[in-house]
Amino acid sequence: MTRSLLLAAVAVVLLGGGALAVSTTGGPRHQRLSTASKVAPTNPIAGRARPHLDHRAYFKEPMASGPEVTAKCLTCHPESAQQVMQTAHFTWLSGDVERGGETVRIGKRNVMNNFCIAVQGNWSSCTKCHAGYGWQDDHYDFQRQDNVDCLVCHDGSGSYVKAKSGLPGPDVDLAAVAGSVRAPNRDNCGLCHFNGGGGMGVKHGDLDDSLLNPSESLDVHMGRLGFQCVDCHQTHDHLIPGKVNATYTEATRAARFDCTECHAGPAHADAVLNKHTERVACQTCHIPAFARKYPTKMDWDWSKAGDGTRPDEPHEYLKIKGEFRYDEDVRPEYAWYNGHMDRYVVGDTLTSDDQAINQPLGSRDDPTAKIWPFKVHRAKQIFDPINRVLIPPITSGEDGFWIKFDWSIAAEKGMALAGLPYSGQYDFTRTHMYWPITHMVAPADDALTCTACHDTGTRLDWSALGYDRDPAGGIRHDD
Repeated sequence: MTRSLLLAAVAVVLLGGGALAVSTTGGPRHQRLSTASKVAPTNPIAGRARPHLDHRAYFKEPMASGPEVTAKCLTCHPESAQQVMQTAHFTWLSGDVERGGETVRIGKRNVMNNFCIAVQGNWSSCTKCHAGYGWQDDHYDFQRQDNVDCLVCHDGSGSYVKAKSGLPGPDVDLAAVAGSVRAPNRDNCGLCHFNGGGGMGVKHGDLDDSLLNPSESLDVHMGRLGFQCVDCHQTHDHLIPGKVNATYTEATRAARFDCTECHAGPAHADAVLNKHTERVACQTCHIPAFARKYPTKMDWDWSKAGDGTRPDEPHEYLKIKGEFRYDEDVRPEYAWYNGHMDRYVVGDTLTSDDQAINQPLGSRDDPTAKIWPFKVHRAKQIFDPINRVLIPPITSGEDGFWIKFDWSIAAEKGMALAGLPYSGQYDFTRTHMYWPITHMVAPADDALTCTACHDTGTRLDWSALGYDRDPAGGIRHDD
């Protein structure tokens, strides 16, 4: 009997140590579910009506500033600003970590990444995606209700843009935008989330402008069923649930959700597939690739920045940022993930020559962990080789690297701003950062088949997942 037929006849799945003997009827049904065997979602919500009051009568006169708009919004919605001010979209803080025996609240304010590195180096550009107005340094007033930006999430005109420090763009007609407000659509969320990292599709891999009007094959929920982001990320008191790469405090109440909130009960008509869902995230099989229409950044080498002899090409090299590699239609990498990540916080000591910026937690032995798909962004970024810490360099402004192209100055100023000791020496080190993949869900007929991972399939690195071979009896990685 061939290995393929043997797998089809008797599959033994050892995910997490639990064995499951399955049907011995043979045939292709474990390779692909037939249309008749698919299980429909139990709570379809697409296409629900979103009636909204026409606000044009309330904004007949010109509005001079964003805070003036917010003040007027609060006359009818008096609780809204206080609600927004408790969210990560406004505070840029999420969960707690232990550092040096102390509990540290972390978020965009004090973690680092391997794209533009840290907000301290370029406050005014980073805060273009803050759900507030006027954040230009570390003295921002988070208690002012009129600093909340209502329009960034509720603009219905399509004309609202954010400028530096989160202020409305200079050409925005604030009264017209305020009069257009409605429930958030994909274009509202995409204004920031499709453009993270300095450009469209740069950061996430599964979020870009292709989702504004996607085909069914690109994303079955948005393309076939017309889902808006808020159909899954159902919001209460302005708390938006669903972020999967951060751990929130209980106070935010912005809990996660998963596919089973709509696809309740057995997700498949096949017992083998249902057994997999105990240890394999739905996204692992149902999102075979990301960046399926537009390329996403996969590698960023900051050490090459500053070379004025090289021509600028946005997807290959920029003098101010260095050398890049973009890829399209990318196969994810896979890791155990229990919903928590260890984050590199500004000032943490490096523990590796290829530092994980955010390490997914979980293992084969962790019953709460599942195998998840990730985009892994790799980079080479500046660090202090004596103190063994990543440097948050100043990139913008008078002393910024983008002006003087002097790493020594950018490093010294950045470390001082972060309150960190600086040895006076810098070098560059490799880092990597995990981005969970959860959008661009393919139609069921395009989901992975058994042999993508088992038998001769090479999609999963079984050794990295804690196995010495394919647990269903497939080939070893070193065969």
